[in-house]
Amino acid sequence: MLGTIVNTITIIVGGLIGALLHRGVKQKYKEVLYTGLGLAATAIGLNATISHFPKSEYPVLFIISLAIGGIVGTALDIDGRFKRLIDRIKKGNGNSNRLAEGLSTAILLYCIGPLSMLGPVISALNGDNTFLFTNATLDFVSSMVFASTYGIGMILAAPVLFCWQGMFWLVAHISSTAISDALMAELLIVGGLLITGSGLSLLNLKDCKTLNLLPALLIPVIWFLLKALL
Repeated sequence: MLGTIVNTITIIVGGLIGALLHRGVKQKYKEVLYTGLGLAATAIGLNATISHFPKSEYPVLFIISLAIGGIVGTALDIDGRFKRLIDRIKKGNGNSNRLAEGLSTAILLYCIGPLSMLGPVISALNGDNTFLFTNATLDFVSSMVFASTYGIGMILAAPVLFCWQGMFWLVAHISSTAISDALMAELLIVGGLLITGSGLSLLNLKDCKTLNLLPALLIPVIWFLLKALL
């Protein structure tokens, strides 16, 4: 768990540093940061999806996952509930929607990526934290940019990352066969598309309501569980 702990701390520290710069950043520079983050998220998401397409054993599973996950997420109104929660945290501050957008994007960027998902597994199985330390370095820089743009509330992404990576570490630690390469590939394809959707939202090209699509990540897991039982 050392790598995950370090990764979590770097997000908090980076967020605090970025928050100190928050008030000193003019609006025109914040808009540039929005654009930069949007482009980065789009590129990272597309790369994760495209690079793992050849590894997919079920080429249409990601489509089914997005369809079913989107319907479930919309029915549960995850995006709306999340924004209302942020509204309460911000106590009616006019920047609540921006914080919700930034926090959801940051959580996806921190959690849904090869380093963040493979890192805990490799750490649990081999005791090698190289992936996680590399991810921590990237997240440190990203958290400073996010917090300088959206404020101190961005550190709320840290405990989410800890739970996410901790789950992968625990499952891999308990059973080395629970998370297969095939399942990881499917999760990264879907996760990459979610990151891409967040990038499009940041660029104001399309409000994809990415949080409503989060249940799509459960569909490959359920599929592989059913496949193992049958």
